Amino acid sequence: MSGEIILPHEWSPRIYQGRLWNYMLRGGKRAIDIAHRRWGKDDVALHWTCYAAHDRVATYWHMLPQASQARKAIWEAVNPNTGKRRIDEAFPEALRTTTRENEMFIKLKCGSTWQVVGSDNFNSLVGSPPAGLVMSEWALANPAAWGYLKPILDENGGWAMFITTPRGKNHAHAMYEMARANPAWFAEVSSVLKTGRFSIADLEQFRLEYISMFGEDQGNALYEQEYLCSFEAAILGAYYGREMAAAQQEGRIGAVPYDPMLPVFTAWDLGRTDDTSIWFYQVAWGQIRLIDHYRASGKDPLHYAEVIHGRRIVVHEYGENGKPVKWSFGESLPEHAHRIAWRYATHWLPHDARPKTFAAARSAMEQLADFGVKGRIVPSLSLQDGIQAARATLKQCYFDEERCSFGIDSLKTYRREWDEDKKMFTDTPVHDWTSHAADAFRYLSLVWRNPPQEAPVEQPRFLHDMTAKEVFWPAQSNLTAQRERI
Repeated sequence: MSGEIILPHEWSPRIYQGRLWNYMLRGGKRAIDIAHRRWGKDDVALHWTCYAAHDRVATYWHMLPQASQARKAIWEAVNPNTGKRRIDEAFPEALRTTTRENEMFIKLKCGSTWQVVGSDNFNSLVGSPPAGLVMSEWALANPAAWGYLKPILDENGGWAMFITTPRGKNHAHAMYEMARANPAWFAEVSSVLKTGRFSIADLEQFRLEYISMFGEDQGNALYEQEYLCSFEAAILGAYYGREMAAAQQEGRIGAVPYDPMLPVFTAWDLGRTDDTSIWFYQVAWGQIRLIDHYRASGKDPLHYAEVIHGRRIVVHEYGENGKPVKWSFGESLPEHAHRIAWRYATHWLPHDARPKTFAAARSAMEQLADFGVKGRIVPSLSLQDGIQAARATLKQCYFDEERCSFGIDSLKTYRREWDEDKKMFTDTPVHDWTSHAADAFRYLSLVWRNPPQEAPVEQPRFLHDMTAKEVFWPAQSNLTAQRERI
């Protein structure tokens, strides 16, 4: 028939793309493909989405870590082999009724819509929720986006495709490990050695180019990450990559329960439209035990006060001295058990807790105090000095793997910006989903030492150790000692 358009339009999957394509074609709902650079991940996703949009009229999203990145990488990207925009190849203009450049939005004649969005503002998107979702560069995306969208897709029977190259053992690695053990998922690691996409000579050239830009160690790490799909390679530009790798290797990431004998400290990074991040930690014998991490976005002070006061343990049994000998984090209350709130020492707030925030006339510090969360402001230190302090602090940290999983991933992935024009890293961190937990940890690193309850106990002194002034005028001597301590 004249004018007929066959989907996918003037495109067919390469052999090594066939497993993912065929899985989706057979009605698959959940897929993660860890694939090397220039594998064609976004091409597969774009053509599949157009096909799916004509099979089921609904809303579809192509999501990248940041909306600004999405415009460059997808909406404006040109296929060098054809000179055409990739979205025009996948979604021919003859199939559209509307194209809105500013919103990166297409409405198709069949009634479906497709939009390029960022995981940095997923909870502010308006309109119908998606029935099909592509999470591109998933290893760099905000994992909270999937937590928000998964129930929607579960409810409407929608599908989700996760495509990425590795970025260390973060949430993308955890999802891949889960998916390959789950028959309801498709999971694949597609390295260049498996696909044969490039010759040995081409690969060596790529490796040498990376080394020329980043140096031998980081160049080889980037090559292994981008083309060999290695989860073990260091994340390029990561501030705390070595420290977090050491914590993993030394067994300092695992089960770290709350100790009711010790007070809990918190370190915050505050936000209104951005995330607020809170680390909960205890200190004992030089160990920093990170027992919990919490983050939320767009909440008021009452919400965070409820989070603080809501942290409790379930005590099953008391010893002869009245102290708990058995406890758990259990949500249910067993017979003869009691819930006891965590015992807090200091809530450390950033400098912007003093000015007006939470979109109110009073400061965040004042508003939190209204609900029983009395904070102190962390000392002022430059960003770079704070990062150095955080690196030193991480060597003494123990993380609860389950309760701190988001914070752990944030610290692993927090990284410097890359200046493409100058071919070098800047001194500025990338501002994304990792920033808030990393900033809160940086504040923690400035204040964790010598908490009040660990101040040395003054030893008794005998007459032969004391001066005449201390013997005959003790009040004056004590005042002098206090002034010296101040």
